[in-house]
Amino acid sequence: MPLTLAKRALQLNLASGRRGLPPLILMTDWVRLKSPLAAAAALPRGSAVILRDYENPRRADLARALRAVCRRCGILLLIGADTALARAVGADGIHYPEALVPRAGSIERPKSHWIVTAAAHSAAGLARARRAGADAAILAPVFKTGSHPGRPNLGPTRFAALVRSVDLPVYALGGVNDGTAARLLAGGAVGIAAVGALGAATQ
Repeated sequence: MPLTLAKRALQLNLASGRRGLPPLILMTDWVRLKSPLAAAAALPRGSAVILRDYENPRRADLARALRAVCRRCGILLLIGADTALARAVGADGIHYPEALVPRAGSIERPKSHWIVTAAAHSAAGLARARRAGADAAILAPVFKTGSHPGRPNLGPTRFAALVRSVDLPVYALGGVNDGTAARLLAGGAVGIAAVGALGAATQ
């Protein structure tokens, strides 16, 4: 578990004043993160895991296993784009890919206490997440990332400008690691989301 990354995430979270949201989020990735249970168990208490792995045929089994780890370790679990599975495992919330965030109307929130996050890749995506009633957006990619090698990254300056443009807590995702996290400290993010940087020690 990269301690520097966790400390940076906590710094961002405290500075944002959004104490009800986790500072650090592990995003699962069926290809890049081979040991999601170990990576989840290594997170600091108060962090969160978002289960994506949309094409995993054993996704429901993984959700149940993650639920057990998260409960034991004091970590929140959000399920990507499947309210039925989120209900079944007793998750703490749900995450929507940008394409599934409604253009009109509100995001489905079956349980009032659930945390709802939405992916965004632009100002339009952030505005859409806010209109739909998400609790926070996960904006990517901030830095160069191996998962999307051809996609232009926002960079810390553009990221900060986008965060300021919307009245919504925003997480930084994409290429955020111990080396790049310090460049986010003045950017207004509520925290950090990551795949590789949080799973590297457990691979």
